[in-house]
Amino acid sequence: MLNKFFSTESQKGLTMTECALIAALSKFFSIKSQKGVTMIEYALIASLVAIAAIVVLTTLGTQITAAFQAVVDALTPK
Repeated sequence: MLNKFFSTESQKGLTMTECALIAALSKFFSIKSQKGVTMIEYALIASLVAIAAIVVLTTLGTQITAAFQAVVDALTPK
């Protein structure tokens, strides 16, 4: 993992401690950043699913109500 810091031209002259510190900090911050991105993606997906459900239920709501009422009427003894 530390080899990437020793092999680059721009970071020549760094000590092993500096490279370890950079590696630890970059690993720590990249994990936090990725968790935030994943959380935002899940929130977007959940909101899109909720919007789709609202649109479908609003559009088909009266038809669904009529279908269930027809079943209730058929099952109710006369």
